Amino acid sequence: MNMTKDNLRTFLGWCTVINLGLLLYWILALVFARDWVFWVHTSAVEISKESFAEINYAMMGYYKLAVILFNVTPYLVLRFAKFSR
Repeated sequence: MNMTKDNLRTFLGWCTVINLGLLLYWILALVFARDWVFWVHTSAVEISKESFAEINYAMMGYYKLAVILFNVTPYLVLRFAKFSR
């Protein structure tokens, strides 16, 4: 399969949907099952609830930034830029 602009745009669009779905799952897991998620992680590593919350909040921000930088921005460029042939 040749990698055309349309194929790349479709790929980046689906990558964005999947990654934002994972981020939403992460957020919902922490909202509705925080104690269980905390228990799963503290069975491997001993950390406080405050550290756990701080780490998760920071990592969600990094993940969201990476999705925007590597998926959303290239998708929007391919979607709205006018390319000359």
